[in-house]
Amino acid sequence: MNLLDQRCSNHSLREAAVQCPSCKRYFCRECVTEHQGRMICVSCVTTSIATQPGAAFKPGWILTSAAGLLIAWLIFYYLGQSLARIPSEFHAYSPIAAPPSGAGYQPAAAYQAALL
Repeated sequence: MNLLDQRCSNHSLREAAVQCPSCKRYFCRECVTEHQGRMICVSCVTTSIATQPGAAFKPGWILTSAAGLLIAWLIFYYLGQSLARIPSEFHAYSPIAAPPSGAGYQPAAAYQAALL
């Protein structure tokens, strides 16, 4: 007997589309799913997942994300610490800050001297 003559094991009025490689029963398209590159019935998928040790919960992604967050926090923490240690005099003569009074700072004169 071939696949064309078979009916679904769950739905007797539907034609079978796939034979499950695990239990060898025939199923329609609604009763099977693709699992690890092959079409298999839902009951065989649940049985195979239940029998695999540690397949239901994998804490690897939790540890990886926690390590990534810790590394990012350390980078930003030490970057902030190093920026906080910069003395305020470092920022005294920035282009945004006002020139110190009486220091004779003349940006136009310095620019004209550079052009000559």
